[in-house]
Amino acid sequence: MLRMSVSTEEFLMIGDDIRIVFLGGTGNHIRIMVDAPKEIPIVRSKAMEKRIKDPELLAKVPKFYKEEEHPEKYKGKTFPKKNISIVTNDR
Repeated sequence: MLRMSVSTEEFLMIGDDIRIVFLGGTGNHIRIMVDAPKEIPIVRSKAMEKRIKDPELLAKVPKFYKEEEHPEKYKGKTFPKKNISIVTNDR
C-alpha cells in the first residue's frame, strides 16, 4: 500500500486512464475528483458496506484507520528516485 501527502490540485495517475485529483477539503472531509472510463466501477466504502447484508462478507471488507504521522522515522533517510512517465491523454 502506498501512503503519501498531496497538495490541492495535485493528482495521481493509475494506469493510463484513471486520474484522481485532490481538490482540497475542510475538517475531516476531503474532496476528490475521479476521472475514469465508464466501464470501471467506482463505489464509496460506506455505500458498499450498506449494500452487503452477509456478515461474513462484510468482515472481509478492508478497513483503514488514520495513523499519526511519524516524521522522525524518515529523518535523514534518502529514498531512491522512481522513473516517472508523463502520459498525455486528450479527451
